[in-house]
Amino acid sequence: MPSESPQAPGAATNAPVYSVSELSGALKRTIEQAYGYVRVRGEISGCKRHGSGHIYLALKDMDALIDAVCWRGTAGRLSISPQDGMEVIATGKLTTFPGRSKYQLVIEQMELAGEGALLKLLEERKRKLAAEGLFDAARKRKLPYLPQVIGVITSPTGAVIRDILHRLNERFPRHVLLWPVAVQGETAAAQVAAAIEGFNRIAPGGRIPRPDLLIVARGGGSLEDLMAFNEEIVVRAAAASAIPLISAVGHETDTTLIDFASDRRAPTPTAAAEIAVPVRLDLLAEVRSLGTRLDGGATRLLAEQRLRLQGLARGLPDPVGLIETATQRLDDRAERLDLAMAGLLRERGGRIANAAAQLKHPRERLAEATRHLDGLSGRLGPALDRTVERGAERLQAIGERFRTVPLPEALARRGAELAQRAGRLDLAARRVTDLPTEKLQRLAQVLDSLSPFKVLERGYAVIEDEAGHPVAAAEIAAGMALTLRFHDATIAARAESGPLKPGEARPKPAKKSKPEDRQPTLF
Repeated sequence: MPSESPQAPGAATNAPVYSVSELSGALKRTIEQAYGYVRVRGEISGCKRHGSGHIYLALKDMDALIDAVCWRGTAGRLSISPQDGMEVIATGKLTTFPGRSKYQLVIEQMELAGEGALLKLLEERKRKLAAEGLFDAARKRKLPYLPQVIGVITSPTGAVIRDILHRLNERFPRHVLLWPVAVQGETAAAQVAAAIEGFNRIAPGGRIPRPDLLIVARGGGSLEDLMAFNEEIVVRAAAASAIPLISAVGHETDTTLIDFASDRRAPTPTAAAEIAVPVRLDLLAEVRSLGTRLDGGATRLLAEQRLRLQGLARGLPDPVGLIETATQRLDDRAERLDLAMAGLLRERGGRIANAAAQLKHPRERLAEATRHLDGLSGRLGPALDRTVERGAERLQAIGERFRTVPLPEALARRGAELAQRAGRLDLAARRVTDLPTEKLQRLAQVLDSLSPFKVLERGYAVIEDEAGHPVAAAEIAAGMALTLRFHDATIAARAESGPLKPGEARPKPAKKSKPEDRQPTLF
């Protein structure tokens, strides 16, 4: 409460006096009561997230600026991430901060101000994600032709799931796994991203079958309604999915960022079901058509091979004739074999009879053996005598070798042997020295016969220039001074002309002028 204080002398007022705290509290209550719920549109400036989790920023327009704060509990529930330059509509209450004598807006909700700002945000986010390569065509995977299990991420209560199931049953019934999520609101983006990651975490061959294809679907709506599919966590989850993914968000004219990261974009959820599976009846018709074509092709192939076989058969001889000829040849060979066998037996019988005729009776062979044994017995005695005599002679020779020989006689015999060996050694030495000498003499004779001076002895000469070097005919010029070298002398000469060609006449020497007959003068 305001306190009473004595009035100054001459003061004519009864206004109460407030303390600073009282005035700040009164202002705080007045402002909060008057502006307990406000919506403020402005551009974010100086946005800063404190380490405590609170967000401090300012909202400004062309003429003014107001501070704002978003507490940590509220900041985690915001549908957008505040950034400098974003034009937003902030909802909250106006209050004051007595510690600094300023007022500020406590933000409870925040949304983009208008579709233009939202599109600008989406365009900046699209450029950022594209720069990271999340939209590259090389990352996109080929969809399976006929998936066994299809995972659908959408709301379980909307018409989207009914349209997808109905279209799948019409075209080709498949096993469908539904992961229910919220497709609109603050938690929708986190649920969709978690659903994509959850399907990818299912192990193949487990109790729950792993999908071969994913469909992320939602019905049409405004740009704000589809913002969950423009969030960065959803786009990154779609790009990181190992399972091929079809995005079917909104109508044909609606485009979200998940469409760029998915492997295939479908204009509607129903179109996504048509892309996911082929028409079973069309496949059956195509299989029947291919079967008919296969049967026709096989029939034509068999007919062509049959005709070819018949043509080849016409080029072959008659097999019956071949068999009859072979049978006749076999009969002929059998008959000749019988005759040859009889002849062979007769020949072998004759050879046996001849051999039997040449054999001697055992008594004759015993008599011959007895006579041979008697001859050997008569020769055995003299042979033994000769063997004994040779043994005696050998023993006598050995005894002679061991007999004692006088020393002078042994020295004389050894001296004779040494003299004989010395003569043989001298003869061998003369042969060793005489052979190279004779070879050297023969080489000297050959060298002498090849010497050019031997040629000069037969009347030839060597032509040399003034330096004493031999010259060839092509090197001689008219008037050139030459030297003719014979085997016993040298003569100086001068060439009258250069070399002449075969058949060319030698130039005649110039005639010497005769001295004029002049009458001697008397003077």
